[in-house]
Amino acid sequence: MSYIDGFVIAVPKQNKQKFIDHAKMADGMFIEMGALRVIECWSDDVPDGKVTDFRMAVKAEADEDVVFSWIEWPDKQVRDAAMAKMMDPDNPDPRMDQEKHPIPFDGKRMIFGGFAPVVDMKA
Repeated sequence: MSYIDGFVIAVPKQNKQKFIDHAKMADGMFIEMGALRVIECWSDDVPDGKVTDFRMAVKAEADEDVVFSWIEWPDKQVRDAAMAKMMDPDNPDPRMDQEKHPIPFDGKRMIFGGFAPVVDMKA
């Protein structure tokens, strides 16, 4: 069964196009390294919660929108190999250079994790 990396990010509204451009570059790397699919979603209907919500989870400010993204990998082994290759300090991919390709959001507030699907239903 596939393996999923999930992300929730607060992105300044004025950086929407910068985020899209950055995502296309980074997502292309994931596909090159074996990802089956990458989805980047800009918030559209994200209600405020009473206890918690997407905005609170990433401490989004009034001038920020929430991005919900995921990467589908064939399996965890392919994902782990891709991540190791992208983060290899001895042979860094130039696309990972934060000075040349700065991320257009505060990475410290990004929520991310790897997930093993337990239900996968299709139409």
